[in-house]
This record gives sequence, structure tokens and C-alpha cells, in this order.
Amino acid sequence: MRSAKVDRKTNETDIKVTLNLDGEGKYTIDTSIPFLDHMLSLMCKHGLFDMKIKAKGDLEVDYHHTVEDTGIVLGKAFKQALGNMKGISRYGQASVPMDEALASVSLDISGRPYLVYKVEFPKRSKIKNFDPDLVEDFLQAFASNSSITLHVASPYGRNTHHIIEAIFKALGRALRQAVAIDPRVKGVPSTKSV
Repeated sequence: MRSAKVDRKTNETDIKVTLNLDGEGKYTIDTSIPFLDHMLSLMCKHGLFDMKIKAKGDLEVDYHHTVEDTGIVLGKAFKQALGNMKGISRYGQASVPMDEALASVSLDISGRPYLVYKVEFPKRSKIKNFDPDLVEDFLQAFASNSSITLHVASPYGRNTHHIIEAIFKALGRALRQAVAIDPRVKGVPSTKSV
């Protein structure tokens, strides 16, 4: 089983993640940020990952530390669960419509962390207390710590919730495709052989 358990405690956050890449989409997520919990549950369901996340953070200051640090720990868990990456498909791509919004995620489990983020939100787009700019911070932390090249784009959308939901669903589906074991792949899927 390709799984991982990662804990990270700082003066700002205390985060625990367990992850099974070969799961059924079961999740228990509690970051104390309901909107983030909702988005991560969508990622699990569409990625068919089994995941538990428990995060405590200095929410009285801001959501930023908790959101970014959750991305850090989740990225580390993906990297750990992938192990030597032998036999994986490596690339994943998904476009997901959510009513009037569309989001696309393309990724490469390359060992070269990089984020390209082409998303604009409508004005006055805060969702309750959640600042949509935190999505980019989460994805940057996730890409950097999982060593994944990640391209995220939303060409259009009127509703901020729908745009972000489409992003997280597409992320789950693209990751599911990329981490899948392809029986025809021998070793690491790279001409560099590493």
C-alpha cells in the first residue's frame, strides 16, 4: 500500500496527515476552516485517496498559516507515499466544469516543484471568512513539498465558490491519473531513469 503519515508542529500550526493513494475516496478532515475542509474532501473523493487531516492553527490571527501549512504537510505526504515512483503514470490532466465555471489542472510528478496559477476571481469574492487568494498559497505549498509541477487555470466563472470547487475536483482527478500504476511502465517513467 502506498501510504504516508506526516506530522508538523510549529508555533503557528499543528497538522497531522495520513494518506493512502490507493484508497476509495474516504476522508476525515478537520482544519477548523469549513470551506477548506469541503475543498479537501472533494479532492479526496475525486482522487480516490483515503485521507485524514487534523489541523490546529492560529485562526484568531488569520487563516493563512493553517491553509499554507496544510498544503506543506499534504505535499510531504504525497511525496512520501509515492516512494520511488516506479511504475506511475507520472502525468495527469483534468478539466472540470462546475455550473458556469471551468477549471483545468495539468501536472507532472517530476521532482521539479513549480506552480503556474492562472485564476482570477470576481470582485468581492470572499467566501464567508475565507480569502480566495489562499488557494494559490495552498497550491504553492503543495507543489513545492510534493515536488510536482502544477499548472492550474480557470478561464471563466462568475461564482468564486464554483471556481475553487472546480479547481480542487480537477486537482483530485489529475493526481489520481498521475499516481496510477501503469503495468507497462518499467521503473521510473523518465529517460533520465531517476
